[in-house]
Amino acid sequence: MPNQRDIVLIPIPFTDLTSQKKRPAVVISSDSYHRNHEDVVVVALTSNVEPRDFTIMLSNDNMEEGSLKVTSMIRVDKIYTLNKSIIVKTFGRVKSDILSKIKKSLLQLMEQ
Repeated sequence: MPNQRDIVLIPIPFTDLTSQKKRPAVVISSDSYHRNHEDVVVVALTSNVEPRDFTIMLSNDNMEEGSLKVTSMIRVDKIYTLNKSIIVKTFGRVKSDILSKIKKSLLQLMEQ
């Protein structure tokens, strides 16, 4: 079962749904949600570190467990709800302050 703040590898569909690639993502849904639902809510992680709105830089200094191959960017505006069964693997966990930054960015995303 995934845990909040885990970095997981999942198949992500292209926006036109023609294909998919395995991509890393950060689990943002709560552990209590995971116990009661078959789904997991994640935000995308990319190696494209070009600054843009609703992104958070992620390096190995931000990891509680595991490590990243390269410095990456969390894309808070790329949110997916997926069945837990499609998680390919878990390969790390971000520190709790990164989750706080994700929450703050999500709130900014929803502001008018």
